[in-house]
Amino acid sequence: MQFKHPEILYFLFLLVIPILVHLFQLRRFKKEYFTNVRFLQELSIQTRKSSKLKKWLLLATRLLILACIIIAFAQPFFKAKDSNNVTNEMYVILDNSFSMQAKGKKGELMKRAVQELLESAPENMSFSLLTNSETFWNTDMKSVRKDLQNLKYSASAFEPENLLAKINGRKTVFNKDIVVITDAVGLQKKQLKSIDANSNTYFIIPKAEQKNNISVDSVFISQQLDNFYEIGVKLSAYGNDFKSIPIALYNKNKLIAKTLVQFDTKKKNVVFTIPKEDFHGYVSIADNGLEYDNKLFFSISKPEKVNVISIGDADKSGFLSRIYTNDEFSFNNFPLANLDYNLLEKQDAIVLNELKDIPQALQTTLKSFVEKGGNLVVIPSTESSVSNINSLLANFGAMQFKSLQTTQKMVTKINFSHPLFGSVFEKKTENFQYPNTKTSFVINSNAPAALSYEDQSAFLSSLQNAVSSVYVFSAAIDKMNSNFQNSPLIVPTFYNMAQSGMKSGVNAITIGESKPFVVDALLSKDEIVSVKNGDEKFIPVQQILNNKVKLTFGDYPETAGNFGIFKQDELVKNISFNYARTESDLSQTNEDAAADFKQAETIDSVFTTLQTNRTDNQIWKWFVILTLLFLATELFIQKLVK
Repeated sequence: MQFKHPEILYFLFLLVIPILVHLFQLRRFKKEYFTNVRFLQELSIQTRKSSKLKKWLLLATRLLILACIIIAFAQPFFKAKDSNNVTNEMYVILDNSFSMQAKGKKGELMKRAVQELLESAPENMSFSLLTNSETFWNTDMKSVRKDLQNLKYSASAFEPENLLAKINGRKTVFNKDIVVITDAVGLQKKQLKSIDANSNTYFIIPKAEQKNNISVDSVFISQQLDNFYEIGVKLSAYGNDFKSIPIALYNKNKLIAKTLVQFDTKKKNVVFTIPKEDFHGYVSIADNGLEYDNKLFFSISKPEKVNVISIGDADKSGFLSRIYTNDEFSFNNFPLANLDYNLLEKQDAIVLNELKDIPQALQTTLKSFVEKGGNLVVIPSTESSVSNINSLLANFGAMQFKSLQTTQKMVTKINFSHPLFGSVFEKKTENFQYPNTKTSFVINSNAPAALSYEDQSAFLSSLQNAVSSVYVFSAAIDKMNSNFQNSPLIVPTFYNMAQSGMKSGVNAITIGESKPFVVDALLSKDEIVSVKNGDEKFIPVQQILNNKVKLTFGDYPETAGNFGIFKQDELVKNISFNYARTESDLSQTNEDAAADFKQAETIDSVFTTLQTNRTDNQIWKWFVILTLLFLATELFIQKLVK
């Protein structure tokens, strides 16, 4: 037992006062003479004995009363079990990623966690709250209550290492209590390595009862007909025993198609046919799992002719004119000697068709062209200079030509996962009409090959950047050196190499990706474009590239949906944004990652445990009660003991 005011115990010397009073009473008995007093002798002896007993009892009770009062004022207490951490600072990390939309016993996991926090945290307790999207330093429940009640789900994945880095970055002389509330979906042990060993860390892992979930992953154009698009919708099912679910297609909030999907496999493609015109809408499903991945917003612009220039001899470019037809492309071929450099910046794709030498001026122009979003196709000549080609390729990435080999090779492998062939094949094909080349260059590059020879060396490689691609053949494909022009592969290969993802195809950007987006817009020096819809507006980071603008969106917009890119009030292009589908698989819960830390079932139990273990057991009240009891005892003795 310890005392808050031990100096008051010096007043215990006052206990001598009632003792002295008892021992040195000045009152004396006075003799009175009565007749026949011998009859009262026995009664007198008994009275004196009872009087002494009463005095001793009164002395004892008065000593106890005085002692209890003095001890009560000294405020005795028993020290708390965890008294060393009484001054700890409190930090609460709350996961508000989309996986916390899952439903537990009492509703959505995040909303239930917020409610428990509001109910359990002491009103005036100072703490810091960190979520995936917001941070509140040194606040209290009164101040943060409204923000908690309005807390929204975040498109950012739960990254505890970043949040812990923020906490560790706050210098303090006190230890820290850290309460982490997360469903542990995708949680890894390595993400928790930065937790300070001196920190008192609790993990609260709410559990979802419903782990089945279906997500809309992507939309792509599977086929282009004369007047229609066939678009494919990729769906993923996580869990087991799925029933048929409805899927609907909306254009500008107007329902245009609807069907039922039966999941006999974990992955499913659903095909819709839509008119070949502007589309600005979304595809939607209805399931009992997470809500955030039930919609995918996308835009398709009305087809515009793709501008393509081939630089090379006309007799070697005939196959390109048959691929780049007038209905979809504006194609021109120029010999190098007649090339107008001013035309290059207006193109979507440029083909260097077996040039023996590439002038330095052209190399510089092509570098700028690729940086502004144009695709470049490089077909070497058997007479090309290795140093000249390498000088060009050095502008785009780590790819180098080596010696020319005169060995005949066959192209036998298609990289079906390469972006060039992502929507070309319905199924993987191993046996096809293998094209061959008589001579080819050895290419040294880490870039993925789209087409490969039988010896695994690259026939067609690509150097990708954020807004465009550079495609490089390792051999000449004229009829003297190869039969590739007769292969069915040539049409989808050159068709897709010329296509600009910004100008054609499906537009569906993932929020948080740093991939730039290029639009055709002629801006003056002080003009900017903005992105907006009916609910949200923001100005992206932008760079003017002649008659184009490169946009970078960062973590904007905050909410997925269909937007427009505007130059003042003029609509430049429709654009759509979606949340990343990183939280869709609820089976990725990894509670073992937090096995080295304290676990708690509820938030209330954490606060109760901390308060109990760190609160001194004050016992001065018991001494006040004892004082009252002894006072009552004294009164009892005074009245009843004779």
